[in-house]
Amino acid sequence: MSKVRVLVADDSAFMRKVISTMLESDPEIEVVGVARDGLEAVEKAKSLNPDLVTLDIGMPRMNGLAALRHIMEEHPLPVLMVSSLTTEEAEATLTALELGAVDFIPKDLSYVSLDIVKIKDTLLEKVKAIARTGLKRSASSAGLRVLVPPTKRRFEVMAIGVSTGGPMSLQKILPQLPSDLPAGVLIAQHMPPKFTKSLAKRLDRLSPFEVKEAEDGDIVQSGRVLIAPGGQHLRIRKKGEVEVGREPKDALYKPSVDELMASVALHYGPWGVGGIMTGMGYDGRDGIKLLKEKGGYVVAQEERSCVVYGMPKAVVEAGLADAVVPLEELPRHLAKLFPD
Repeated sequence: MSKVRVLVADDSAFMRKVISTMLESDPEIEVVGVARDGLEAVEKAKSLNPDLVTLDIGMPRMNGLAALRHIMEEHPLPVLMVSSLTTEEAEATLTALELGAVDFIPKDLSYVSLDIVKIKDTLLEKVKAIARTGLKRSASSAGLRVLVPPTKRRFEVMAIGVSTGGPMSLQKILPQLPSDLPAGVLIAQHMPPKFTKSLAKRLDRLSPFEVKEAEDGDIVQSGRVLIAPGGQHLRIRKKGEVEVGREPKDALYKPSVDELMASVALHYGPWGVGGIMTGMGYDGRDGIKLLKEKGGYVVAQEERSCVVYGMPKAVVEAGLADAVVPLEELPRHLAKLFPD
């Protein structure tokens, strides 16, 4: 198998070196070039034709967003943004995802020399998965597969787990759900703190119902979408009420899809819907298994409409999905589960 060829763009020589070193620690990845600003990134993206570009947001001459626009218009490639953990860069990162970036890697510039190495495993995993998947377009999806039709019942809550590719996927489905959806919606999106608040505000502006970052004690109700805060878990405390907290601290992901789904299984059982969308790994599979055992209904996103087919694949291959649905069909299918 040929190596994944990566172009690294960052105005910091230190960051270029650190990211390049981390990438080339994996024998399956080759850094084919570096760029010191956005203009150079655009030029080298065309001349080197890498499999993927890592792109910093704040750069001289041409910033990351402007460079991304040029790359997407002139020479479309998978782009992974590198963003610091600030509210301003969270907003810019969400804009980058709208412009065509596939995903992002957070960095904490205030402690960069110590903390940047913590992103290594995630960086390597994302680069390989995204580069080998390429730029996905949901229009190529294979179609709806209903494996187990839902029995007639009044579902009361829908929990959604999503990771890589999630922000834009959520932006495509939530605004299309009916404003009178007779169920509360809970979302665990793998994102760091500040990013989830910005995502919730953006989705709230676009959607016909309230979307907010969840707070401890929030009520689960129709016409409300609660998004788990980055760095914390979202769970059902009791029927109709959520809890937000950091336990278990040893969970691989915070927020954890498994934690959310397990709590829905416990408190809602057959009146709960679990949806697993695009993302790497298998977070959500164990929680979905519990939901299925309690009689809940499970929907997985179809492979060709996923940015990365990891989380849904784990659910489908475990035989836990009742329906496998392309992204563009998800709003219609989910709405049908909640008749008036």
